[in-house]
Amino acid sequence: MARILIMLTHGSEDPTRAGLAFLFAKGAVEAGHKPEVLLAGDASVLARKVVAENVLPVGIPPLKDLIQFAVDNGVPVHT
Repeated sequence: MARILIMLTHGSEDPTRAGLAFLFAKGAVEAGHKPEVLLAGDASVLARKVVAENVLPVGIPPLKDLIQFAVDNGVPVHT
């Protein structure tokens, strides 16, 4: 089991890149690892619930679902 830090620098201006960090965290949890997500720069806006609920990445689940998975599985999210 590895500890993994995923640094996210994209926010609502690039919804697909914003979602990828949480998708990677989901995959890490499912593989038995312990990821953490760091929201830096433009990604810090995703800490606001109203913003995160309205980010719709292309080709992957909505950000609100990925964040809910992270919360349900105890993935720390740092701002």
